[in-house]
Amino acid sequence: MTSTLNLKDFESLSPFEIKDELIKLAKGTSKRTQSAFLNAGRGNPNWVATAPREAFFLLGQFSVGESKRVMSHPAGLGGMPQAAGIAGRLEAWLAEHSGMPGASFLSAIVPYAVTTFGFEPNAFVHELVDSIIGDNYPVPDRMLVHNERIVHEYLMWAMCGTNKPAGKFDLYAVEGGTAAMCYLFKALKANRLLLPGDTIALGTPIFTPYLEMTHLEDYALDVVHIKAPQENRFQFTDDEINKLLNPKIKAFFVVNPGNPTGVAMSEETVAKITKLVKTKRPDLMILTDDVYGTFVHGFRSLMAELPQNTIGVYSYSKYFGCTGWRLGVIAIHEDNIFDKNIAELPAAETTALDKRYGPMTLEPRKLKFIDRIVADSRDVALNHTAGLSLPQQVMMSLFSLAELMDEQKAYQAACMEIVNRRVWSMIEGLGLTLTPNPNFDAYYGLIDFEFWARKNIGDEAVEYLKRNVHPLDLAFRLAEVHGIVLLNGGGFEAPNWSLRVSLANLPDDVYDDIGRGVRAVARGYRDAFEAHKNATAERKEIAEVPAE
Repeated sequence: MTSTLNLKDFESLSPFEIKDELIKLAKGTSKRTQSAFLNAGRGNPNWVATAPREAFFLLGQFSVGESKRVMSHPAGLGGMPQAAGIAGRLEAWLAEHSGMPGASFLSAIVPYAVTTFGFEPNAFVHELVDSIIGDNYPVPDRMLVHNERIVHEYLMWAMCGTNKPAGKFDLYAVEGGTAAMCYLFKALKANRLLLPGDTIALGTPIFTPYLEMTHLEDYALDVVHIKAPQENRFQFTDDEINKLLNPKIKAFFVVNPGNPTGVAMSEETVAKITKLVKTKRPDLMILTDDVYGTFVHGFRSLMAELPQNTIGVYSYSKYFGCTGWRLGVIAIHEDNIFDKNIAELPAAETTALDKRYGPMTLEPRKLKFIDRIVADSRDVALNHTAGLSLPQQVMMSLFSLAELMDEQKAYQAACMEIVNRRVWSMIEGLGLTLTPNPNFDAYYGLIDFEFWARKNIGDEAVEYLKRNVHPLDLAFRLAEVHGIVLLNGGGFEAPNWSLRVSLANLPDDVYDDIGRGVRAVARGYRDAFEAHKNATAERKEIAEVPAE
């Protein structure tokens, strides 16, 4: 089938769009050969966090009862849950339903939250109950009061470890990490922090939307790549980091741990970037997308080291197995350069922003950047109906509380064990011998096929391959011949002859098959090279035979 396709036609497509064609090929192969269809192209995990979900659905039953307590119309109408005495009623109800899944967790969260955060019990329980019913607009629109406190504490654990930065972060609950990206790009432009023609830096390889959005006519940003090469274990080299000294670069966007590499910035790399920003580039804006940080022991985000300069983006989707819930958060420190930069804009720009945000506040110049992001997410005019849906915010609170209350970090250990077991199975299938990398999250793996092939089929064969075969042939051949879907690494600004494999979304026992599939493709390439070499030698021999 690959011979009938012009692979050059696919060069302009995102790997996630090429994936659709690969899936068609792989499914056809699976059906034809009765072999397994293995789609390791998407990062949706195949596990879910059960305890907070059990609590969510049980809380929903109590909450409906609270609605009926206020009003129970025969036609099926209830009232709005009331706060007075609601914590006591929940405690009594849970005692009556103690055998139900989720009851023990729900019984524990109220005293934990009261003790940890100083919450007033009725106010906290009412937020949960009224929100899970979903009978009100989000108020505050940026994030519910109790949910923000809980999520803040969770982020301090997930992103900052034991050494938390001083002060606090303002949070905005959003519809997953993708919504965070869209809202941030829009607000940075609207507030004149990044304008068309401005230069930003991207830490590459990187999640493809960051590459694609910068080139949209809406933003039209010039991009400098800060490269983390495979030969440096996917860490930024000193020369690459020093590119950030260029004053034309206004912002640095990074995914950490990396996607597709699966490698977090080392402590040494973070220290180098931190020193550069603090001593040479205190004006540099940073956006760090840290969704995979919980899969690395002792992970520490740039938002922990450079809180004033950094916008943090986090999604719950991967760790808790909840991509369908669309749960994400934007974090900006209360003391930040974004607010300062807006305050220092030229008078004409400040006046234009006064007009933009004037309908929502009498003092638009005092409006924080994070609240401008909220407003811009609804084109300002609809700010009064902004905010993440309330049932989603309840689920966010429950996921966060489940982790915070897990003092032994048993859930984190289980997640790490799953993905690491799979990656070592794939490594065995590839026939590799590797030493563990403490910065590797094992959520994704990047198979650098050229690097691997030079060791296994030789430099001469690889050079022949690069001259005669399109890099996309690797992904298409895996799909067509073996029913395996992996994404092409080149679309992430990784090496062209590389493949991204998700280690999260397939059963444990298939990852060695993926490794063997890659080896089988390599053998096919080697055989083609040997046939070419033999044919060339034969032609040379014939040419050298003297004419009689």
